[in-house]
Amino acid sequence: MTDLYPVRRALLSVSDKTGLVDLGKALAARGVELLSTGGSAKALRDAGLDVKDVAEVTGFPEMMDGRVKTLHPKVHGGLLALRDNDDHVKAMADHSILGIDLLVVNLYPFEAALARGAEYDEMIENIDIGGPAMIRASAKNHGFVTTVVDVEDYDALLEELETNDGQTSYAFRQKLAQIAYARTGAYDAAVSNWMADALGETAPRRRAFAGTIKQTLRYGENPHQSAAFYTDGSNRPGVATATQHQGKELSYNNINDTDAAFELVAEFDPAETAAVAIIKHANPCGVAKGATLLEAYKNAFDCDRTSAFGGIVALNKELDAETAEAIVEIFTEVVIAPGATDEAKAIFAKKKNLRLLTTDGLPNVLEASHTVRQVAGGLLVQNKDAGFVDMDDLKVMTKKAPTPEQMKDLLFAWKVAKHVKSNAIVYVKDQATVGVGAGQMSRLDSALIAAAKSKRMADAMGLDEPLTIGSAVASDAFFPFADGLLEAAAAGATCVIQPGGSMRDQEVIDAADEAGIAMVFTGMRHFRH
Repeated sequence: MTDLYPVRRALLSVSDKTGLVDLGKALAARGVELLSTGGSAKALRDAGLDVKDVAEVTGFPEMMDGRVKTLHPKVHGGLLALRDNDDHVKAMADHSILGIDLLVVNLYPFEAALARGAEYDEMIENIDIGGPAMIRASAKNHGFVTTVVDVEDYDALLEELETNDGQTSYAFRQKLAQIAYARTGAYDAAVSNWMADALGETAPRRRAFAGTIKQTLRYGENPHQSAAFYTDGSNRPGVATATQHQGKELSYNNINDTDAAFELVAEFDPAETAAVAIIKHANPCGVAKGATLLEAYKNAFDCDRTSAFGGIVALNKELDAETAEAIVEIFTEVVIAPGATDEAKAIFAKKKNLRLLTTDGLPNVLEASHTVRQVAGGLLVQNKDAGFVDMDDLKVMTKKAPTPEQMKDLLFAWKVAKHVKSNAIVYVKDQATVGVGAGQMSRLDSALIAAAKSKRMADAMGLDEPLTIGSAVASDAFFPFADGLLEAAAAGATCVIQPGGSMRDQEVIDAADEAGIAMVFTGMRHFRH
């Protein structure tokens, strides 16, 4: 193996024809012999290029609806032969195998078929066989063969050939080989995960995950950590698929927090009401509904004005000018919404560091998907928490039943609690959070913190009483003792929603009755660690 190796013969067989003709012309201009198949060969010929069909090389026609065309020793021998091995060179000569120095392949659009919800049989037909086989063979032999699997690498290839007078360097081939194996790995991951879902396998023996680089980040959670952002190809509306209209590059923490904010605000149907969520460190510091986005934003902001500074704002409707004017009154890191009016964009343009993202839609919070978390030596994989309850699912456990208005606040609080780190306690009044306690080791502490923050905000706003007076309160998991519930009652809560299921449920129910508050059980918890 030498560092520089010439490209004299290239096999081009692509599903995505973007840039194919220009690449073919550039290679032909360098005297590179072109081999191709099917639609790729036709596109090149239609452009006036001289192309040899792979069928001419193998002596076998394409067959079985194109399933068999490149699976042949004369193709794989040409890719795998070690040019500095005398036995390999002799075998090539004995069997009339032509060396292939460049492979350009992109695969059948399996991921695109998956994204549009294609039926089972169509998905099967979109599983590429010959492409991955050639890519793996070519990449293995990167000592001599250059492998290109992405359209975005065409220019880099041509620049490399120009720099090295028609040759590629070992470092270049090595880099493209890594990209090639990552591509086939991601492709196989998509196929295997789709098939597991199609078979209803919730815990297949092996599970593969893959992503495509979207952004190399300046650093991770802290400046001494390196990080990158990858997309998974699902096209789920959110931070990964959003359009950024202005502002600095998103950081690792921005992306994490923005995702948390948008997933939360998507709990509220924009056809029914405007909703706003303000997030700090992946926890909500204010969530509210409103007749307008402006009303929802102001009510969310009033829950915890201190924490909202430097936060992430998520909206479930198109951002309008009035709401934009209110948002820019304080420093905000990111705003994410399904859309934004031109007037709103103009207002934000005056704040050059404020990031504005639009998504053209909301994620479906009930959609089946997975969450993945790495632990030492393994991965924890689970279904995304798509748990949902409505009024018919609630079981009244106390002598006093919630009023219809209280029920609305209870269900609102329950939706928010799903997105608060455990142990979570959420106070809500008039469809707006008025106190949030998150991430404490004790549920009692979460109740105390949420009430204390609410009192501090009431004092800052010049109100006569804490915002929690007359509120509904949600707990993401059961109260193990009555103390947390009693703290909520002392803070002024008049009704409680919780999963139930504690050995001391009756003790908690009795405490609620004695305090004169209503309580309902959901039968479902929302731990979020």
